[in-house]
Amino acid sequence: MELSASSKKVVVFDYGFGNVRSAERALARTGADVEITRDFDKAMNADGLLVPGVGAFAACMKGLRDARGDWIIDRRLSGGRPVMGICVGMQILFARGIEHGVETEGLDEWPGSVEPLQADIVPHMGWNTVDAPAGSELFAGLDTDARFYFVHSYAVHDWTLETANPAIKAPLVTWSTHGKPFVAAVENGALWATQFHPEKSGDAGAQLLNNWIGTL
Repeated sequence: MELSASSKKVVVFDYGFGNVRSAERALARTGADVEITRDFDKAMNADGLLVPGVGAFAACMKGLRDARGDWIIDRRLSGGRPVMGICVGMQILFARGIEHGVETEGLDEWPGSVEPLQADIVPHMGWNTVDAPAGSELFAGLDTDARFYFVHSYAVHDWTLETANPAIKAPLVTWSTHGKPFVAAVENGALWATQFHPEKSGDAGAQLLNNWIGTL
């Protein structure tokens, strides 16, 4: 029997670097059963794990590793259990982050480097549109001119992952532009992520989170 949204247990992983309360409120509005915790068993067993992130890439990675979040994310994905990253919670899923000339190893779920935005105005702060690919579940039901709230100074400008096996569905990559195009969201099996903040993106963000909850 398919679970209703209100039956879905979602953990907002609290490793010290994220707007956990606003994420909790936004997810609760979808009808999900939401808990903020860094408890290992609860994070492992939830229907969905949301990983927020604010601040510096290196600090987020240290906090995540200290809380065993890197191991939890890896084990969940190995079992096909959904994980969603937001803002720096998305950036740490890439191979590396480069800030002030210092390179920090990421989780390497996807190849690529998180680097300074290439734009006249940094940070990129405010509302922007995105270019979602056909077949996106994350952006289902949203108009092409829907706007989402961004706050970031770093991004991934080059997507390099290729899927050689035709039996494996290629990741869906959504782009936005601030100076130069950058990766705004990724849907890759059980792993989804957004550079923008859906919990701060009004009705569009609420629809997007509802879409994620609906896949759990």
